[in-house]
Amino acid sequence: MGDIAALLVEVVGADQVLIGDAISPDYTHDEALTAVPVFPLAVVRPGSTAEVAALLRLAEQHRVPVVARGSGTGLSGAAIPSPDSILVSFERMNRIIEIDVENHVAVVQPGVTLEELDRATATHGLIYPVFPGESSASLGGNVATNAGGMRAIKYGVTRSQVLGLEVVLAGGEIIRTGGKFVKSSTGYDLTQLIVGSEGTLGLVTEATVKLYPRLDHATTILAPFAKLEDLATAVPRIVQSSVGPRVLEYIDSLSMASITSSAGLDLGVEAEVRERAQAYLVVVLESAHEDRLDDDVALLAGLLSEVGAIDVYVLPSRVAGRLIEARERAFFVAKAAGADDIVDVVVPRAVITRYLGDVASLAEEHATLVVGCGHLGDGNVHLSVFQPDQERRHRVVKALLRAGLDLGGAIAGEHGVGTEKKQYLRELEDPIKLDLMRRIKTAFDPHGILGPGKIFD
Repeated sequence: MGDIAALLVEVVGADQVLIGDAISPDYTHDEALTAVPVFPLAVVRPGSTAEVAALLRLAEQHRVPVVARGSGTGLSGAAIPSPDSILVSFERMNRIIEIDVENHVAVVQPGVTLEELDRATATHGLIYPVFPGESSASLGGNVATNAGGMRAIKYGVTRSQVLGLEVVLAGGEIIRTGGKFVKSSTGYDLTQLIVGSEGTLGLVTEATVKLYPRLDHATTILAPFAKLEDLATAVPRIVQSSVGPRVLEYIDSLSMASITSSAGLDLGVEAEVRERAQAYLVVVLESAHEDRLDDDVALLAGLLSEVGAIDVYVLPSRVAGRLIEARERAFFVAKAAGADDIVDVVVPRAVITRYLGDVASLAEEHATLVVGCGHLGDGNVHLSVFQPDQERRHRVVKALLRAGLDLGGAIAGEHGVGTEKKQYLRELEDPIKLDLMRRIKTAFDPHGILGPGKIFD
């Protein structure tokens, strides 16, 4: 360890290499509920792409595993180190290199947080639209996990926003993919291959992302439903209408009670309505023009009434902001309530009702409490699983994932695989696809030093 530490110090300086008791527990975990914190061999905080390249050359030469870390807000264990690894923390590489107003792009280092980028783009009347619910999340972590969030129905997930990357490969080579252009048919799309790869193919040291006009006017509509079938019927009607929602969320009644109680939030929904409501639909509309927004709100309210909403509430802006914030904090509410795992299955939105029916049946069959909410507009369902027995929890989570796959869905909509979902990936996914993924991994990282144990064993 002494020899490796000395070599690391040569690359980044003594102050940027942490060993032993100098390693804070914050570096040992992310937000995955089922993962165990692990102290790495060393934490290294590079300040430039050249330093990252030198670190990876050193790591490959000595066959030392490397795990990348952004802000540690992930939910799959992808940022958790192994005990023999170097944890590369990008906290010092936090510069917004450029905001190109003419091309509507930002060029950022991986340690830039969503909050920092939002402040910078606001001064130009622009916005980076991906917001997975945690403003301290880093752009590098978002790229690594293909983060999504509530705005995905309108703007798409991280993959939809990344135009180009600077990446350091396992041997220390530096490549650039894509650029400030929006289309290319020049060979394989390496940019999109690296997005969502969880640090297993290369370390992202710079990202070029799309920006959009920042719309000044927004309204939030809350619609309680007595039947999930009616709520699900509303979704395609809303999507097919002209209102173009920024947010289209499903929250079951138990989750709604939990998040509003935790936030001390009164939505103004009458007790009789709350008793009848099985679930709620939350819709956020936005526009550059207030009068057009008013027209869209009226259209949406009429549509929701037609499809069976118990009532339609146009929330005051302050209450609306607190509700969206509370929804974004739903994971932490579930965590505080003792949830044992989080599932983020994604299915075609047309089968959401069938899937939620399957969830209810499986929860009863396995004697497990399962509650949730989700990005209804894109079919991403977030489920909190309360089952402390590890073997029983594995069975119920596997059944929930299998039910989603059987309806044409996928195991993870936005949280990734990391270490905590790889067993389910191995058990449920097509082995031919998994073998192809492993071969791609080997092509990028022949000695297997990047993110060992992430996605695959």
